[in-house]
Amino acid sequence: MRRPSKDSSLKLSAEGQRLAGLAQAIVQAASRVEERSLEHHLDSSLQRLLRSGHQDTIDNALNNLFKDDLPAYDVLMEGVEAVSESSFLLEQEDGTEKRYDALLVAAPILAWTRFSIASGPVPADLLSTLSAHFAAHLLSEGTRMAMAPMLFSIDQLPRSHSETYAMTHKLAQAAYKHAAVKLQLKAPETAPFLADTRYLLVAVVVPHGAPIFRWQEPEHQASFQAVRANCLEQWQTQATPNVSRLMPGCGVELLLPEAYYVACREADKLIRPISIRAAVHYLTNTLGVEPNELRAVVAGFGEEESEAQVDEYRVAFTMRQSTDVVYGIVWPLYGQEDEEGTPIEGLVALGELGTQPTPYEEIVACLNEAGVMHIKRHNERFVAEYCDDCGAPLFADPTGELVHPEMPEDAPVGSEHFH
Repeated sequence: MRRPSKDSSLKLSAEGQRLAGLAQAIVQAASRVEERSLEHHLDSSLQRLLRSGHQDTIDNALNNLFKDDLPAYDVLMEGVEAVSESSFLLEQEDGTEKRYDALLVAAPILAWTRFSIASGPVPADLLSTLSAHFAAHLLSEGTRMAMAPMLFSIDQLPRSHSETYAMTHKLAQAAYKHAAVKLQLKAPETAPFLADTRYLLVAVVVPHGAPIFRWQEPEHQASFQAVRANCLEQWQTQATPNVSRLMPGCGVELLLPEAYYVACREADKLIRPISIRAAVHYLTNTLGVEPNELRAVVAGFGEEESEAQVDEYRVAFTMRQSTDVVYGIVWPLYGQEDEEGTPIEGLVALGELGTQPTPYEEIVACLNEAGVMHIKRHNERFVAEYCDDCGAPLFADPTGELVHPEMPEDAPVGSEHFH
């Protein structure tokens, strides 16, 4: 389950009511036949709205369902993500109409540095090399693909389902036609974090019903996990040197390329512990101290109108004998996570509820692993506030006051980073 946008009070239009009604009907469907029929109608409505850019209609339906019917909200969110990251093409070949399936795939890259993490256009030679490795090590036989000539930061990715839909279709057409991709993007500035994610975006086109990834091929179904792990290893081995050329001065880790939304969420989660390690490394080297001379202050934050919900933890760093916050990182919560550590539904069925650490326990484990043993937790929930001048998040100091992190005046001059 994903959380909706903040503005959720608008009355539903007729199209919005149709979306909500179809999602609720899918939840109540008593058979797969009924469910698939309803999903077909829902997909058709979503395609029409996304194609015409009516994102607000979809958002209003999601917001209303989030308040009143969470199962239907999950169905509609899953539907809009699926429709915006996938498509089908009907092409005339040898006098007959042939259908192709297309999927927008994200190849996430975790990166960390003391300098800056690059983003932006990918040179043609590197794009060709990365595309060749992507196809050779990850994709099934008979696929067509097109990689966007851009290394995306999270701020440069499509910002709505409508924009994702447009990107999917643009790349899918280029993949089918074996054409070069031309993007007319005014890429926004990217904040200089110590640890952050970057993405390569790829559209993959296959004949209708054919496998997309190598581990989905029929001969690998009995051992798909081992094949998938091997594909990832090959992709990492072959592509990492080329990605490193794009991102000088950075440590990088390539994650498994997957469908757009799943890959982005997985990268969002996996960058969090790296952010803590990068922050501790930065502070110990910049201030000339050992990790055990630092103190971490952990506090939960949320929106003012949601008194109980924690949307993120903010981790402030001080020296052990001082209350001055010198640095801070944000640990956002995603999906089913909350301050109590609600796990994904699959673990309920597996009986593994008791083995899942809470987000706070994960943060403590990461801090301890990085050498920070002195940790204070504020049990109260703070309203998420930001600096009026620069927009950076404010962090709770040991006394519970929200402050802007400031490095000591005698620290080496450099860019301030907050993640």
